Amino acid sequence: MSDTSSEPELGPNDITETLRRAIGDRYLTYALSTIMHRALPDARDGLKPVHRRILYAMSRLRLSPTGGFLKSAKISGDTMGDFHPHGDAAIYDAMARLAQDFNVRYPLVDGQGNFGNIDGDNPAASRYTEARMTAAAEALLEGLSEDAVDFRDNYDGRLTEPSVLPATFPNLLANGSSGIAVGMATNIPPHNLHELIDACLHLIKAPNARDDTLLEYIPGPDFPTGGVIVEPSENIAEAYRTGRGAFRLRAKWGVEDLGRGQWQIVVTEIPYQVQKSKLIEKLAEVIQTKKVPLLADVRDESAEDIRMILEPRAKTVDPEVMMGMLFRNSDLETRFSLNMNVLIDGLTPRVCSLKEVLRAFLDHRRDVLIRRSKYRLEKIDHRLEVLEGFIIAFLHLDRVIDIIRYDDDPKQALMVEDWAKDHVRATSEKDYVSPVDDDPEVSLSEVQAEAILNMRLRSLRRLEELELIAERDALMKERAEIEDLLESDDLKWARIAEQLRETRKLFGKTSEGGARRTQFAEAAEVVEVPLEAMIDREPITVVCSQMGWVRAMTGHIDLTRELKFKDGDGPRFIFHAETTDKLLVFGANGRFYTVSAATLPGGRGMGEPLRLMIDLPNDVEIIDFLIHKPGEKLIVASAEGNGFVVPEEEVVAQTRAGKQVLNVKDTVAKVCRRVAGDHIAVVSENAKFLVFPVEELPEMNRGKGVRIQKYKKATGRQGTLELDGGLSDLTTFNWDDGLSWPMGGGKTRTEPDMTDWKGARAGVGKRSPYGFPKNNRFT
Repeated sequence: MSDTSSEPELGPNDITETLRRAIGDRYLTYALSTIMHRALPDARDGLKPVHRRILYAMSRLRLSPTGGFLKSAKISGDTMGDFHPHGDAAIYDAMARLAQDFNVRYPLVDGQGNFGNIDGDNPAASRYTEARMTAAAEALLEGLSEDAVDFRDNYDGRLTEPSVLPATFPNLLANGSSGIAVGMATNIPPHNLHELIDACLHLIKAPNARDDTLLEYIPGPDFPTGGVIVEPSENIAEAYRTGRGAFRLRAKWGVEDLGRGQWQIVVTEIPYQVQKSKLIEKLAEVIQTKKVPLLADVRDESAEDIRMILEPRAKTVDPEVMMGMLFRNSDLETRFSLNMNVLIDGLTPRVCSLKEVLRAFLDHRRDVLIRRSKYRLEKIDHRLEVLEGFIIAFLHLDRVIDIIRYDDDPKQALMVEDWAKDHVRATSEKDYVSPVDDDPEVSLSEVQAEAILNMRLRSLRRLEELELIAERDALMKERAEIEDLLESDDLKWARIAEQLRETRKLFGKTSEGGARRTQFAEAAEVVEVPLEAMIDREPITVVCSQMGWVRAMTGHIDLTRELKFKDGDGPRFIFHAETTDKLLVFGANGRFYTVSAATLPGGRGMGEPLRLMIDLPNDVEIIDFLIHKPGEKLIVASAEGNGFVVPEEEVVAQTRAGKQVLNVKDTVAKVCRRVAGDHIAVVSENAKFLVFPVEELPEMNRGKGVRIQKYKKATGRQGTLELDGGLSDLTTFNWDDGLSWPMGGGKTRTEPDMTDWKGARAGVGKRSPYGFPKNNRFT
């Protein structure tokens, strides 16, 4: 008989783990991995794991700032193979960014070759570029070989890597960081290292200093591309106090005089992380769409430095006004968000204030100092032990030589010999007496014996003995100082302050590239200048086809002139206007849309679809296209005969989506006419004519309106039939002048007395006057 298991066999439909738990556990593992090992920087050295591993791999390759360069492919390959098991492209991109002086305030990699540029061009392939560490990177690694930080196993356990770098300066704030994790993100701007160290020194003197006090040393970010911060100081203070906020950053510009009253704007610094090529494209788009009519042209004259030229449309343009509009309509002004979400002690993600980040760095420096001091203490103790052995050897040199020369086990003999006794030198091997292990008063340790055996013969000279004694005395003094340091917090902070001052000398404002680049200014209030005041007033002729293609022809041309249109298309609206005019578009959906005449395309081609300029649905017909005249009134009406009077100021739309004025539910808008008289004439599709005073039609801003004309209906089993067909057209006229309408052959007929057709509003009306057009239209 075979043994049967007590555990039931699992069938194909048995659930061993709930889906919720399975997904939750795996997603939590992924989230923690992303937060701790990929996206968020460590508050102590300001680095993410990939950057830390790149620098450590470069230090292993001995790529010092004064040494030679090495192929980037070798660096990224070693990093990937030994420490970072991810794609080599991702590693190379991270390394290339550390070499870009327009992305990193204090570059950590010294690149040779094409490492990209501010235009947004990518770096050359890793096989073409070379790199080495910079002095700043070497400062981050200082003390790494002195047990300054913990090491952990790499991904396969073959090697070890540092969990954090010693970091002699606050790299997190100096170079900034950005990253997106799961459920959290970080975005920290770069700062000036001189200012950061000043703040650290103040924090050492006054551990309870307030965040506002630290702002006296750190007024704000210092971006590698310069620019001007225009954020109010109280907002900056609040951002640093809470760890969240934003900074408004503008390009740096100036006015260049060209003589004879001509001038141009020269932009020499652009906002951080703005690609210059895309900025030029955006400015060209602003010119094309005429969002900033004051700007005539933009060109890039940059070489090694940035030089962008902005030409005004006229020399009378105010430079401040033009730049104010460009700041609002382009990336010449950006907003850099601050979110100081970092890993505290490499474990806990937290949004920190400026003071908390600096405190985390200083605490880390204290830990590094203690560990390096203890490491040095161990080395001194080991060296003192060796020196004591050397001194004993010099005092008993003849006996040491005899042991090394004649003894079978010289190391053991050196260790068991009693060096407190006097020894007679052996004249031969027969005279030599081997030491006896008899609890010697003064003996040598194994370390001392090994060191004596490894000593070179040239070290046996008398001068060497004096040097050993001097070295021992110096080490004893240093050991006493280190012990005092480890026992006193004041001495620790004094030493840290001294190290920070040395770092400040290397990278401070007096060093190359150490001066502050980003300046501060107050954002001037942008004057709201009417569009008409910024546009040259020029006559144009607006042409809109039946298919909705619109263009603006220069000058006031003859409206009867034959124009070219696309096949199957023809003229719909043609009228004279000026570039400063606002144009109103009334759709069958009852919405008004506003278009600036200055933004219309030129008249050389067929124009552009009007629907690309406004959000007019494709299935909605354009009812009217007219010039906006402030102070005037319009009559809008639907096909079912409802309408009202509306002031023109109330129909001007501020967005592309337009403004709903006439509510149409089961019908469509039919008519839009400007009020130009004291009476209204309306005609139905079935030629019923009605005249009534304008004051009978109410004035509204929005709505369905009231009944303008009544239409006969026939109701039966199959529904309601409009016998008069609904509203056809509407116009206004002065009663004393009579009503006029066009006739064939270019003639016009005027009916001086409209008494026969006059009635109350919402009446049916009578048969239209003799000679009225068959299409029942007034125009």
